[in-house]
Amino acid sequence: MTCDFSDPLQAPEGEDLLAIGATDLLGNPLTISHDVEWPKLTHFGTTWTPEVVLEAYRHGLFPMPMDLDDGPSAIGWWSPEKRAIFYPDSINISRSLRRSLSHFQVTFDQAFDQVVAQCADPKRDHGWIDVNVQDCYGQLHQQGHAHSVEVWQAGQIVGGLYGVAIGGIFAGESMFHKVTNASKAALVHLGSWLNDGQGRIIDSQWMTPHLSSLGAQTVSRSEYVDLLASGLAISPPIVPV
Repeated sequence: MTCDFSDPLQAPEGEDLLAIGATDLLGNPLTISHDVEWPKLTHFGTTWTPEVVLEAYRHGLFPMPMDLDDGPSAIGWWSPEKRAIFYPDSINISRSLRRSLSHFQVTFDQAFDQVVAQCADPKRDHGWIDVNVQDCYGQLHQQGHAHSVEVWQAGQIVGGLYGVAIGGIFAGESMFHKVTNASKAALVHLGSWLNDGQGRIIDSQWMTPHLSSLGAQTVSRSEYVDLLASGLAISPPIVPV
């Protein structure tokens, strides 16, 4: 099927949701009012398959599940007008965080499913990771595209994050912590891994005060598209052993 994702550079100001993919119970793409110009409908983006998600990242989009009124679940494809990113060498490490780092053990890709499951904990506020997301990213991990950083203490996983590496872009999806500073430790080690002088960035989607305190920067949608174009020319990072 031909990719029909919208071009982020054509999106109007103030519009973060660029496309919606959904089908009815018979598998037919849902229609939208002709009066609605954005978001666009996408037939290509109606399934949680690794191929579709990877193509979305290459277009500067990322997916999140949606619930439509009186209809089936759908997939929203987002490209924020203002995008939060980290440069791997510019992550803020406070003195308290630096002291905490020595109390953790950190691994990569050793417990991907556990990290995703913790991020998907339904008890978390604003949870959005459903079974479709877990299955899709599990497949992406098996294919070598999705990676996790695990933070351990006394043999127990206490924090971590996961995301997808597309060339020189690491698209961060979610993180969690069970003890103070554990998720921050995961971010610090992610930055160390990606800080190889090739110009990689960490895509963190939307800016929050928490991300800002850790050193995240905001770029415009057009700036992100330029960074993406450069990043796609970089080889994916090699996972630390």
